[in-house]
Amino acid sequence: MAERDDTIAEILVGAAVLAAAAGFFFYASSVSDGGTMRGADVYELSASFRSAEGITVGTEVRMAGVRVGTVTGMALNPETFRADTTFTVSGDLELPDDSAVAVASEGLLGGSFVEIIPGGSPFVLEPGAEILDTQSSVSLITLLMRFVTGENGS
Repeated sequence: MAERDDTIAEILVGAAVLAAAAGFFFYASSVSDGGTMRGADVYELSASFRSAEGITVGTEVRMAGVRVGTVTGMALNPETFRADTTFTVSGDLELPDDSAVAVASEGLLGGSFVEIIPGGSPFVLEPGAEILDTQSSVSLITLLMRFVTGENGS
């Protein structure tokens, strides 16, 4: 009889663990958007970076600290040896055609993201346009080595 009670207790604990795991899964999927921007129209833009270190497909695209899109593709251009990057931005954003895009870091130990820096032009970027003004990522190791060795980078 005691063995049967143990079996029932184990089944109940297992069911509770599965229910908790399912709850966490549904909560996580409801607060995140799985790398896409649900409920909003998006359009694609592109940019070419000298160094796209730290970003990958799925990296956030932000403007003024607010997520406005996602990196959707990256490839090495064999002719220019630059990282050709495509990303989507929210369809309700009308970005000036002289906007810039930079690979930024969240801090010393944080991850990287793509930051859009809006320009002042009255003309807007069309879907599929390329942002020409880009700033590549800065390697923390390179900066530290320059500091240690006293190089000024010129």
